[in-house]
Amino acid sequence: QVQLVQSGGGLVQTGGSLRLSCAASRSISSTNDMGWYRQAPGKQRELVARIIDFHYTTYSDSVKGRFTISTDNAKYTFYLQMNSLKPEDTAVYYCNLLYRGGTFWGQGTQVTVSS
Repeated sequence: QVQLVQSGGGLVQTGGSLRLSCAASRSISSTNDMGWYRQAPGKQRELVARIIDFHYTTYSDSVKGRFTISTDNAKYTFYLQMNSLKPEDTAVYYCNLLYRGGTFWGQGTQVTVSS
C-alpha cells in the first residue's frame, strides 16, 4: 500500500504559476509510472502529465510546454510545475502512482485560475 498526500493547489490569476506536490508514504524508487490527472466540473478525469522510468515524460496537448512533471526520490515526492496558467486549467488535480500492480491516488487538490 502507498498513501499519497497532495499539496500546493489554490487560486491564481491567468498567466500565473503553481506547483503541486505529491508525497508518497514509502520510497518511490521502485515505482516506474507516476502521473497527474485533472477533472473539471462536468468532465471526465483526464491525464495531464506522466513520467515513466523517472525519465520518459508525456503531456496532454493542452498543457505541453507549460507544465512539467518531475520527481525527487530522496523526498518520496513528485511534482507538477504549472506555468502560464489559463482559466481552462481550472480543475481538481489528482496524483497517481502505479506500485506492485496497484494503482494509488492522491486526495485531489483544487486549482482555480481566474481570468
